[in-house]
Amino acid sequence: MAEIRAQSGQPVARELQPLTDQALRRFGAAVEGVLFYGSCLRSGKPTEGVVDLYVLVDNYAHAFPRRLLRWANACLPPNVFMLHAFAPDGQVLRAKCAVLSLAHFEQGTGQWFQSYLWGRFAQPSRLVFSRNAEVRERIHRALAQAVVTLHRRTLPAMPDRFTADELWRRALSLSYATELRPEAAGRPDELVQHDASGYRRLSATVAPALTEMVLLGDNLYGNRLPTAARQRGMRQWQWRRLQGRTLNVARLMKSVLTFENGVDYVVWKLERHTGEKIEVSPRLRRYPLIFGWPLLWRLLRERRLR
Repeated sequence: MAEIRAQSGQPVARELQPLTDQALRRFGAAVEGVLFYGSCLRSGKPTEGVVDLYVLVDNYAHAFPRRLLRWANACLPPNVFMLHAFAPDGQVLRAKCAVLSLAHFEQGTGQWFQSYLWGRFAQPSRLVFSRNAEVRERIHRALAQAVVTLHRRTLPAMPDRFTADELWRRALSLSYATELRPEAAGRPDELVQHDASGYRRLSATVAPALTEMVLLGDNLYGNRLPTAARQRGMRQWQWRRLQGRTLNVARLMKSVLTFENGVDYVVWKLERHTGEKIEVSPRLRRYPLIFGWPLLWRLLRERRLR
């Protein structure tokens, strides 16, 4: 927990404050906490990309006036929105803002079968707003649980001896493979190299909590899982891959219904991921749930999404 508190409490670029303020204005008194993570956190340059924010709320009825949005967030979390604000120097800031209840966040980092949350939030994040000390402690516990869950679920894929760097690369590769993502195969290596010392500290902190993961030496661990448990764990990753990609498509389609200018958001997301300009025909804009499937199938067939 001390490592998580120190990590999530590190300062962030001042340009992030206008986006945090915008999230607080939009969701008001429902907001319990706001987490900052992703590529803009790693670069330290919120003005040069789309900031990733997670807004944790007390409940969906409090956060959304529309019943459809409440239902969609409860059935297939999270709901995702775009936020815009201006930096102190006048530059336009953009954020992809995912909304999730704090209760769902706690469940997702520790209990969900799918790696959607614990795969993300085992990685570094910053808690840029919390309602009070009690909420802050709950979020820190959930972030710590994400790290434990990721290690526990990755152990079946590890050899008898491994380093923390090897575990994290394998963990991120497995987690990424459960979603339709455009990143190259070397992306997990880049992420681990970006903060190798931080990932090693997390593994060293987690190891005593896992009886199957034994510290053998400096950054060297042993895997005590029996063969049957390893085989069972790898079968679970096969199911996660199938389930996760199905949920990815469902979330994409949900965005069309719940997102302001939903078609434009989905097209922007696909263009950003694939680097390909996508033309939006009148019939695609009018009937996205019908005419969006051929586009998605083409991207999959051409391996623009993996």
